Amino acid sequence: MIPIIPEALPPLTSHADGIWLKGDWHLHSRHSTDSSNNPQAKIIGFAERLGFDYLAITDHDVHVQGAVAQHTWADPEFRSDSVLLFYGAELTAARGHINILSAEPYDHQRVFDHRDDRDWNMLALKRELGIHMSANHPSTKNHYGYSFDLADSVEIWNTCVWPKNIPGVRIWDDMLLSGRMLGARGGSDSHHGVPDSPELTVAHSVEATANYVGTPTTWIFAKTRSKEAILQALVQGRASVSANPNNPRVELYADLNGDGAMDMMMGDNVRPTGRAVTFEVRLVGGGIAGASYRVRVIKNRNEFGSFLTDGESRSVQFTDTPNLGERSYYRVEVEGPQAPYAEVPNSMAQSQNMVALSNPLYFNYDPNF
Repeated sequence: MIPIIPEALPPLTSHADGIWLKGDWHLHSRHSTDSSNNPQAKIIGFAERLGFDYLAITDHDVHVQGAVAQHTWADPEFRSDSVLLFYGAELTAARGHINILSAEPYDHQRVFDHRDDRDWNMLALKRELGIHMSANHPSTKNHYGYSFDLADSVEIWNTCVWPKNIPGVRIWDDMLLSGRMLGARGGSDSHHGVPDSPELTVAHSVEATANYVGTPTTWIFAKTRSKEAILQALVQGRASVSANPNNPRVELYADLNGDGAMDMMMGDNVRPTGRAVTFEVRLVGGGIAGASYRVRVIKNRNEFGSFLTDGESRSVQFTDTPNLGERSYYRVEVEGPQAPYAEVPNSMAQSQNMVALSNPLYFNYDPNF
C-alpha cells in the first residue's frame, strides 16, 4: 500500500520539556570473540568517566549460539550507577546484522533461533517480545538484509570512519522518500580496547585509539532520563549524531506560523499550511571556538541549500514552503573542523570533515504507514 497523505495529524507534543542525553548504541565486549582487551568494566568505566548517559553493549550472539542472557547480561561487570545500560545483542545472521535493544531483559534466544525466518514472522516475534530492532550498517560487508519494515531505527553512522557510511545514508534517504519515518542513530561498533600491558597487543589493538565509545555519539532528546523514554525518542527521531562527544550537537527546528517561536523539532510531523516555514539549525555545546561550520540541507534526498554558521551564534535559518499535496522531509549535515577527542586521538582524522547529522522534520507523512 502506498502511504497516503493524511487529512489530519495528531497535535505536536512539546519540545520544551525534555533532556538531551548522549550515548553509544553499538559496542562489543570480550563476550564477542572477535573483540580484544575489552571487558565490560573497561567500556562502562570509560563511559562513566566521560559523562555518557546510556550505552548498548551489543555483543554478537552467534558466538554463544544466542545465549547472551547467560554471557553478556550475566557478567557481574554489566552494571553501572550512572550510565543507563540497555539489554541487547547484535543479531548475527546470514542476511545481515540487527541490533536488538530493550529497556528490560527479553528472550533473545527466541530471536536467534528464528533469525532466518520470513520477515513477517520476525515482525510478529518482535511485537510479541516488545523489542526494538535497529538496522545495522546497511551498506557495509555485513549489511542489513531484512525488510526495513522490521526496523524501528537505522544506523546511519557506523564507526569513526565517515566515508564508508555515505552509501548507508543514501539508503536511509530512500526509505524516507518512500514515506517511511525511520529514526536514525550512530554506533561506534567498537570491538577493541587499549591493551593493559604490551604482551596483550594484537593486530587490531590500534583500532582502540581511533574507534571507541562515542565515535560517533548519538544525542537523544528524551522526556525523562529513563531507558523507556530514550527508546521512544529514538523511534520518533528526536535525535542527532556527532562524530564525537566533544563536537557540537546539531538541532533542527521550524517555525510554522512566523511568530518567531519554534513549533517543530526533529522527528515532528505536520500538515503544511501553504505558508513559508522558517527553519533553524543550531549547533549546541562543544566544537571549536569561533569556527564556522557548513550546514547542508537535504530535502527529499536532494541538496536544498548550503549555509555557513557564524562563530558567535552558531546557527543558521532558511525558509521554504512545503507543498500542500506532497510529502516532504528536511534534514541537515554539518561539516567543519573536528573537536579534539583526546581519549580516542585518532578518531578525528577518520571522521574527516563530517561533524554531525540531524534526523528529519516531516510534512504530510502518514504516521501509521
